[in-house]
Amino acid sequence: MGRKEINMQKNVIDDVFGTKVFNDDVMQQYLPKKTYAQLKDTIENGEELAPEVANVVAHAMKEWALSNGATHYTHWFQPMTGVTAEKHDSFLSPASDAHAVLEFSGKELIKGEPDASSFPSGGLRATFEARGYTAWDCTSPAFLREDAIGTLLCIPTAFCSYTGEALDKKTPLLRSMEAISKQAVRILKLFGNEDVSSVRCSVGPEQEYFLIDRDMFLQRDDLIFTGRTLFGSMPPKGQELDDHYFGTIRERQAAFMKELNDELWKLGILAKTQHNEVAPAQHEMAPIYSTANIAADHNQLVMEIMKKVARRHNFECLLHEKPFAGVNGSGKHDNWSLVTNTGMNLLSPGKAPYDNKQFLLFLSAVIAAVDSHSALLRLSASNPGNDHRLGANEAPPAIISIFLGEQLEDIVEQILKDGTATHSNKGERMDIGVHTIPPIKKDATDRNRTSPFAFTGNKFEFRMLASSMSISGANTVLNATVADILQSMADRLEASSDFDTTVDEVIYETLSAHRKIIFNGDGYSDEWIAEAERRGLPNVRTMVDATASLLYPQTIEMFERQHVYTKTELESRAEINYEAYSKAINIEAKTMLEMASKQYIPAIIRYVTSLANSINSIASACPAADTSVQTNLLKKCSSLLANAQEALEALKKADRTANTMEEGKVQAEFFRDTVFTAMANLRAPIDELEMLVDKEYWPVPSYGDMLFEV
Repeated sequence: MGRKEINMQKNVIDDVFGTKVFNDDVMQQYLPKKTYAQLKDTIENGEELAPEVANVVAHAMKEWALSNGATHYTHWFQPMTGVTAEKHDSFLSPASDAHAVLEFSGKELIKGEPDASSFPSGGLRATFEARGYTAWDCTSPAFLREDAIGTLLCIPTAFCSYTGEALDKKTPLLRSMEAISKQAVRILKLFGNEDVSSVRCSVGPEQEYFLIDRDMFLQRDDLIFTGRTLFGSMPPKGQELDDHYFGTIRERQAAFMKELNDELWKLGILAKTQHNEVAPAQHEMAPIYSTANIAADHNQLVMEIMKKVARRHNFECLLHEKPFAGVNGSGKHDNWSLVTNTGMNLLSPGKAPYDNKQFLLFLSAVIAAVDSHSALLRLSASNPGNDHRLGANEAPPAIISIFLGEQLEDIVEQILKDGTATHSNKGERMDIGVHTIPPIKKDATDRNRTSPFAFTGNKFEFRMLASSMSISGANTVLNATVADILQSMADRLEASSDFDTTVDEVIYETLSAHRKIIFNGDGYSDEWIAEAERRGLPNVRTMVDATASLLYPQTIEMFERQHVYTKTELESRAEINYEAYSKAINIEAKTMLEMASKQYIPAIIRYVTSLANSINSIASACPAADTSVQTNLLKKCSSLLANAQEALEALKKADRTANTMEEGKVQAEFFRDTVFTAMANLRAPIDELEMLVDKEYWPVPSYGDMLFEV
């Protein structure tokens, strides 16, 4: 018998990947060649899409969707809520009293009309001004979503007001992508890259999350209403043994991950890596890079699908940045680079980075952008949950700095010292002393996990992002700020009669002016905080503080110059930020009040009553018996109970005061300084009581239950 032939190419990924996406293969199948070419020209070169093309594409989308069992379509958009929005319309149109036809026109594809007044607008829309528009983003492929409601054709769209202001996260991102492409192409043409017509920002967001048992989740009002535990003491074991990170994935979690991969691959999402993270019950999924707006769309889908799939396995997926105090929270590392339409990575140093002037110019532009707008970049990673992480020695510090690594830092130092660089450090071969393991080549640069903005070989990793937030805001800021620096560089280079000399001058002057942002050391150290202050780097500790950067004159001028945000749009987003922060803390405070008054305090009273009854029973049965243990415990619990009640009343008062204040910056500051402090004061005695009260009396699952019983 001959050897069995094995098809090494065909596998389950081939069977499912992209099957629910109106991708290039599907378009070629369903569209006439001319229409396909016109649509591709729009997608790749930004050419205007003719109405007749839209009609043909709409028909093809409908036929494809119907063949996959769809009955409805939606314009899928991303308002400033941080989550996605949708309104479902069927393909049905009346044909007669007894019949209906299935229709979907180009007009319906291109434009939708949801109520704009019901979404956050920061004053852009009055309550009585309801009209808003969704507009098809043809650069992000349509997809099919299958769930209990049936099969739905989802069309990624932008969302704007009746007067044209951006009411979403996608529109500014798309604007910023055009801005950085325009300015980067100008630079590249000067370097002789005549075949380059566009530059895209390539993004890969790593997604961290927790999985806990859903039955336990449903017993915790704080998790249900706020996404994080507002009370809870640490169990005897946390993450100190480092035994969860990269550990063997348990069967139940593995089943979740397998189904998650299947669902993501169907949607063309390049889910690549999965592993256990540092904290118990914490995990990570990382994709391969995509164009920024597609990566943003995909990451929104990742978060939605994680939650859906988790519930099928009786898990709850927690995306809050700090669901459990005392263990590592969750973030989202945003890997960002620039790639030309010809496939050239502009942040790849090459074999001789010291002599790669094009790379050094783009590198210096990124350094200048991050330094010039560090507070704005900090804001782009801000939400109320992330304030718990940043600067807490588990995540990047709240101070923005750039890690370049030994190789690039050496090149920078050469340029600053001599005006040019003449050599680069090379990676060495590393022999680990085992003959059966071949020598491996190590990188010329180590990694730095404490850096918020780190160069990692051919990209920058922005490590501050919050796990639950959209990545659109951060990438909009990165694109716009770098585009602005590139514009000023291009203006100077185009006006120069000696390009080579001017390039050297621009690189030198840029690095000289912005070297203070470069830091390769320990970002967690107290010494760095002092050093950063000496350098003049801002230490923006909270979302409320960071929001002010939206209204800096230089911020407004930069965004308007790049046509990414108008002043009005920025003012609206500042207002939305303050309101969002206040509302989040208000919900947390009210949840604490409910749980303390209706769950914790009654449970503690029942326990101390049982202690008192026990003391009385023992004393009655045997007056000589020693009840000092029970008595001391009763005294301790009663004292903490009194402290909890006092803190409860203080929080009630603070929250009432906050809710009488006018919405905006002052109210947000009051929630940050007064209400949040009162919340901490209420938590402290109840968490201490958790360590004293009999477990059978405790009203909710503990940290130990949730983190380890999964």
